[in-house]
Amino acid sequence: MDSTHTIPNRVPTLETERLTLRAFTLEDAPRVTELAGDKRISDSTLLIPYPYTLEDALSWINTHSDRAARGQGYSFALTLKTGELVGGFGLNTNLEHARAEIGYWLGVPYWNQDYITEAARAILNWGFETLALERIQAHVFAGNTGSIRVQEKLGMTLEGKMKKYYRKDGAFLDAELRSVLLEDW
Repeated sequence: MDSTHTIPNRVPTLETERLTLRAFTLEDAPRVTELAGDKRISDSTLLIPYPYTLEDALSWINTHSDRAARGQGYSFALTLKTGELVGGFGLNTNLEHARAEIGYWLGVPYWNQDYITEAARAILNWGFETLALERIQAHVFAGNTGSIRVQEKLGMTLEGKMKKYYRKDGAFLDAELRSVLLEDW
């Protein structure tokens, strides 16, 4: 990171047309448990187990402030303008190399409404502008058409397909890697 940029030590609040993106709080844990506890969320993500417990949510939320304080990552709660929590979005950073990886999940009742794409645009803008990133990438399970479509809408280009890249629940899964560079954003 160059000397003209300061590394934020906390998750900022970002606004979009329909969403407020903010830091998670421990009060969000029951809602995170409810939404992330759906097996369909676990099936489409690497790090969300099934079943997903309140203890899982509390433990996960408790890691956020330290990661942000060290500039290692920023976890955003996705909320509707009403304040209703609908999902989560992570930007895991490697500031030495001016890159980050995104990951996200959205409660099943909110699928197919472009909330993740809307949130991602705001977070990628923030990452490129505030963190001076040159590259933002995302891995996705091959066949996760919803997530692949989000990445395509963001202008992320396919860089590779990796066979048996992840092991989840005892099975090996293929993955794809997409990225977008600052110059193309």
